[in-house]
Amino acid sequence: MARLNTHFWNWIAKKYARDPIADQNTYQKKLEMTRKYMSPDMQIAEIGCGTGTTAIAHAPYVKHIHASDVSKNMLAIAEENTQAQGINNITFTRSMVEDLNHGKNSLDMVMAHSILHLLKDKETTIKNIYSMLKPGGTFVSSTVCIANQWAPKIFLPIGNFLGLLPFVDFLSPEELVTSITDAGFEIAEQFHPNKDRAIFIVARKPL
Repeated sequence: MARLNTHFWNWIAKKYARDPIADQNTYQKKLEMTRKYMSPDMQIAEIGCGTGTTAIAHAPYVKHIHASDVSKNMLAIAEENTQAQGINNITFTRSMVEDLNHGKNSLDMVMAHSILHLLKDKETTIKNIYSMLKPGGTFVSSTVCIANQWAPKIFLPIGNFLGLLPFVDFLSPEELVTSITDAGFEIAEQFHPNKDRAIFIVARKPL
């Protein structure tokens, strides 16, 4: 199974942390949608947590967040930001997506933001998430779907071949939804404000 290129994410970490969120209104909407499914007793995992922005934003609403990323530089920034804000209910772990194993039926929610389109085998990851969630648990994802955009299809594969850019799967929203439902999830909500932006999906594991 192909794994994420850690070199790229370590290299871009400081710039990623400095750049402001491109669409703050959309980001806040996604936070609000996610919090509808949260409660103070919940154990959550975030896959591909980056510099910890989303985990930090949700930390006051749950018991604990197990946040992971492949990049040691991203995680160093996340740890620094968490300590600066006095947050003590987030655990950061460096891990490949494929190596994550929180145990069967052990989590109340799994968040996977800006990660599924970077995987060559997203189906296995989604099935693993399904296994880790308790019955009735929630899977929240935000995924770039650019199947119909021609420019990225030209430039991204070249950059990936040269080792300058990560692999990107050119998904359509329909393909992504099918992968999620084929794993056994039921779609609870979708938010896709613009075809050029990520699709936000809330899915539930049946009771």
